Amino acid sequence: MRILHLLNHVQEIGNGIVNVAIDLACLQAQAGHQIAVASVGGEFEVLLAKYGVKHYVLNQARNPVNLIKASRYYRKIVREFQPDIVHTHNMTGVVLAKLLKPGFNYALISTVHNEFQRSAVLMGLADRVIAISNAVANSMVRRGIPKSKISVVYNGTLGSPRTRNISEYQPLTLSRPAIATVAGMYHRKGIAELIDAFNKIAANFPELHLYLIGNGPDKVTFETQAQNTAFSNRIHFEGFKPEPQKYLLSCDIFVLASHQEPFGLVISEAREAGCAIVATNVDGIPEALDNGTAGILVPPQDSCALATALFNLLNSPEILDKWRKQAQTNLEWLNVSRVNRETLAVYEEAIVNFK
Repeated sequence: MRILHLLNHVQEIGNGIVNVAIDLACLQAQAGHQIAVASVGGEFEVLLAKYGVKHYVLNQARNPVNLIKASRYYRKIVREFQPDIVHTHNMTGVVLAKLLKPGFNYALISTVHNEFQRSAVLMGLADRVIAISNAVANSMVRRGIPKSKISVVYNGTLGSPRTRNISEYQPLTLSRPAIATVAGMYHRKGIAELIDAFNKIAANFPELHLYLIGNGPDKVTFETQAQNTAFSNRIHFEGFKPEPQKYLLSCDIFVLASHQEPFGLVISEAREAGCAIVATNVDGIPEALDNGTAGILVPPQDSCALATALFNLLNSPEILDKWRKQAQTNLEWLNVSRVNRETLAVYEEAIVNFK
């Protein structure tokens, strides 16, 4: 197959949408398919080239002048590459690919990564829609996308061409016990609740430290919140790290306190690293944690419940060890090879039914 992936960019900044698309493009090329990616560009161009993936420059910034240019460039790309499949991972891309499809012979696939955005309903313009969890699929059905159009392909990162084998990472030397999160510094990610929960229990565990790995527009707000606690010297803002595995292998507890989370790629990485996991019971998170058997689920936006879960783990080495072991069970389904295999099956069905 000739497969064209549409993305806003291919920057190495911890963006889950980009990471999923890069994994697919590389694995599909490795399997012998002809693959191209169209985006504004970024650091992952080097990795794509290594796998023989062609990169086209396509700026999809949403302003009238640029969209006219993007339409012209998109037509040029499609005429040159002649894709059987156009797989779009962004909303501007699906609109471009749908409106400009007449005259071309490709099936249009979209993946819904952030269904909580109102404009995500536009992903339903595609011939087939991939949802990254059952929670996302159900949300899209409620918003009017026909169920028959949707296929669930769970996310997974293990075995990614972007990363090394977990055994090849050297753990960092963190102050322990250590709690860590790997997340964008957005209110949606529950960073404020995590800092508040840490503040509630820190006095009980004088050696406890909190590591926040990630960047984002709300980072300054969270830094101010941390500075206003009595334990600011034990709260560490580490910024974006291209290899978060080094932190995950070093910490005792991983927390994902999101208010909304379609799946959460980092959960599979935390599970592989053997962290005890505490995460919010929202959207696709329970599915990523085998419905609570691989991690502790707490209500969202509830720092008291989060603090209680953390306290119970830290207060009992036996319970902590139990949840570390639980996280590492049943990992096979989180491998990128399964994600790619199921995605290719969606392509094949789309070519038969919609081309």
